[in-house]
Amino acid sequence: MFIHLFLMAAALTCSYPLLWMVASSFKTQDTIFRDMSLIPKEFHFENYYLAFTQGDFGRYLINSIFYTTAVVLGIVFISSLAAYAFSRLSFFGKNIIFIVFMAAMMIPLPGSFVALYVLLNKLHLRNTPLGYILCMINVGLSMSIFLLKTFFDKMPRELEDAARIDGCSKWGIWWHVALPFARPALAVVVVFNALNVWNEYVLALIIFDSKNLMPLQRALMLFRGEFLTNYPLLMAGLTITALPIIIVYLLMQKYIVKGVTGQTVFG
Repeated sequence: MFIHLFLMAAALTCSYPLLWMVASSFKTQDTIFRDMSLIPKEFHFENYYLAFTQGDFGRYLINSIFYTTAVVLGIVFISSLAAYAFSRLSFFGKNIIFIVFMAAMMIPLPGSFVALYVLLNKLHLRNTPLGYILCMINVGLSMSIFLLKTFFDKMPRELEDAARIDGCSKWGIWWHVALPFARPALAVVVVFNALNVWNEYVLALIIFDSKNLMPLQRALMLFRGEFLTNYPLLMAGLTITALPIIIVYLLMQKYIVKGVTGQTVFG
């Protein structure tokens, strides 16, 4: 009973800011700090309409969906191939290359801003969606490769032998055996990297000159002024921003728990 009470208290502590954010999105600028209840006396649904229509919120939302989808697909494809190669193949310099990838995890993203800016300028990729997507793929590769390699290391050799008997090539084993085996780890990779890309703003501010290419976080900044912040619209915008990631997490929750706890799933 005490364990359950403690877990319920922890869950309420974590969920209260989200509930307050949603409740505040239905209030007005005058009542948001005077009415601290989670159920507003009056629901102002127009806040969501204004948040979505003001400042090209729809354009920034589409940009973020495109960037997140492209980056996550790129990370899953590249990291799964690299992790499978590090785990199951033998080639010259494998351990050194893997150590280099792991060492990259110790470099914080702001520490690479100058190098990325210079590199993108030389490649003429600055202020382009492709340049931003490639940078974000690079950011998420090290962690993803490490996580997937851990799962591939646990994959029984008998599965590969059976696949070879059925005529599978190395590509076929990666697609039909390794990826289904690592579904829990893939779910963790998808959610963590999607959250990272969805919330990223500083790197986009450096790479992009055109406001039309900016991600969703740019729209949230429009509700913050130097002297006045429209908090109800900001809370509505934050609610719209958080909703897609919450949905992705809920859909993949089963696999995320198994991936974090190190369990495996066959399919």
